[in-house]
Amino acid sequence: MSESQSSGLTSGKDKASSGNDAEKKVQEEEFDIDMDAPETEKAAVAIQSQFRKFQKKKQTDS
Repeated sequence: MSESQSSGLTSGKDKASSGNDAEKKVQEEEFDIDMDAPETEKAAVAIQSQFRKFQKKKQTDS
């Protein structure tokens, strides 16, 4: 069991360095999202609603 934990630690370091590479790739990519599309607006509203519910529940739990 300690072997898996130690290997997890080393892979965590690898993930941190590869995470920077992934961020660079994301910055270089261009996304073609139509911000005026009704589907995009509906998705944004749904995501925001769920996040607000999460935040409200988080405040009441604390």
